[in-house]
Amino acid sequence: MIAVVVLTFDAPAGMLEDCLASLREADPQHLHPVIVVDNGTRTAELPPELFTGVRLVRNPTNTGYAGGMNTGIREARALGADVVVLLNDDVTVTPGWTEPLSAEMAADERAGAVQPKLLSWPDATVVNSMGVRLGRDGAGVDIGHGQPDVGFDEPATIEAFTGGAVMLRMAMLDDVGIFDERYFLYYEDVDLALRASERGWHHRVAPASVVQHRGSASMGGVGHLAIRLRERNRLWVLFRHRPAGDVARGLWLSTRRLRWAPRTVHASALAAGLAAAPRLLAARFRQG
Repeated sequence: MIAVVVLTFDAPAGMLEDCLASLREADPQHLHPVIVVDNGTRTAELPPELFTGVRLVRNPTNTGYAGGMNTGIREARALGADVVVLLNDDVTVTPGWTEPLSAEMAADERAGAVQPKLLSWPDATVVNSMGVRLGRDGAGVDIGHGQPDVGFDEPATIEAFTGGAVMLRMAMLDDVGIFDERYFLYYEDVDLALRASERGWHHRVAPASVVQHRGSASMGGVGHLAIRLRERNRLWVLFRHRPAGDVARGLWLSTRRLRWAPRTVHASALAAGLAAAPRLLAARFRQG
């Protein structure tokens, strides 16, 4: 069974409504249960009929992307799902979007994750993500981002997936664990993908499945916290997963950024990244 988890936090008016409407239009028979995890408080202000046929779970505090999605994964597991699809509230889906994802997963029992083609919103002629590629300095880059949607038609193996829209196999999550909630926000999807790869799972993109992604639509007020988390978590991924040369490049990037505003935020991120190095290196050696 496939369950769909939508994570929402302080979404602008109409955004969650558009996401849920697209899910209903794409699945009018309600074949896939939908779980909405509210990491904020806005759903209490919305009309109850919006959540007709939807399982709504309200977290008492904002637990970040990692904690919120983990709540949804646990709910999906309790429902008996063997596959869970994770969506941000700024995503809208198209009819038939789950079939190509399921087909890719069915074709290979070691495919742990399959993501759709994410197109930009409102311009659906531009690619938002065809997966994530990790640079030598640890920076994650969305494949195809900003390019015209031309030639992005073939399924492919990807290093990592974007957590904005992805199908995950429960067997993989049972094997490697769910998101590391210490990340809170940013790179937790990359960390999960790399942990899975280290245990022999791999990840695919199925471009016949198409969704649209507004992108960071509910993150405008996070400000310096977002900068700190991105920088800290990039270093965490490097220490946990990448070779020494890449760690050195990532640390050099963090050092150079100390020259740029906001300097105190960059310094705090570097310090937090270094402080976690013993824990992350120990986890790597245990894995090895």
